This record gives sequence, structure tokens and C-alpha cells, in this order.
Amino acid sequence: MLELTLLANAIWFGMGFHLFALRSNIFAKILVSTAHRETPTFDVLAATLPFLGGFNLSLCVLNLLFLINVSFFPEDEQKIILFTVFALAYGSQFVSNIPIAFDNLKGRGLWQIKGLMRFIFITDFALMAANLALVVTFAW
Repeated sequence: MLELTLLANAIWFGMGFHLFALRSNIFAKILVSTAHRETPTFDVLAATLPFLGGFNLSLCVLNLLFLINVSFFPEDEQKIILFTVFALAYGSQFVSNIPIAFDNLKGRGLWQIKGLMRFIFITDFALMAANLALVVTFAW
């Protein structure tokens, strides 16, 4: 399960880098309705997404390095710290979208959690759970 989770983390963080850093205008269009794309806010959002992409790239590389040589972090306590951080990275993304999802149920929301956004929402939760499962495994 360790290697599979590291691989899944690397792939997902790598996809995050690609989407946020290399395709920031496309992703901004997913978040911002057509009516608001001509505002300065759209440009600010698109320009700041590569910053988020950079964080995803660094986490992708960390997971790849760990996957290539799991002996980098031989102690269970080290693994607990790493997988807790990975779980927090996913969890913070998931939790920040919960109010938006509830707003969507009321016909509101800054963006719609459907299509790609729903896939991201669900995948962040699943990977948070997988990383937390490893935390629990190494803690026992």
C-alpha cells in the first residue's frame, strides 16, 4: 500500500502541477463563469494558479523520490510525518470546497462542483483517506 499511495500521490500532484501551472487559463475558465472572464479578477486568478502548481510539483517530486527509494525515510515516525503532510495537503483542498458544495445545493456558489471539479473534490478526499490510513498503519 505504501508504494501504491506514493505513486498515486506523485501522479495526482503531477497532474495538479500540469493543470495549475501549465494550463492556468483553462483551469481559471472552469472556476470563473463566462460572464466574469473579462474582469481583472479572472486575470489575477489565472496569474496566481502557477504558484499553486509549484507546490504541487514539489510534492510530486518528493513522492517520486520516496517511491524510488523508500529507505530515504526508514523510521515509522518519519513516514507518519510525511503521510500526515500529504493528507493535510489533500484535506485542505477538500475541506475548502465543502462550503462551496453546500452553496451549490442552494443554487449558489462561487463555482460549481461538477464535472472536473467534482472529480478533483472526490479524488482529494480519497487520497487524503489513503494517506491517513498509512499514518494509522505506521502509528500502530
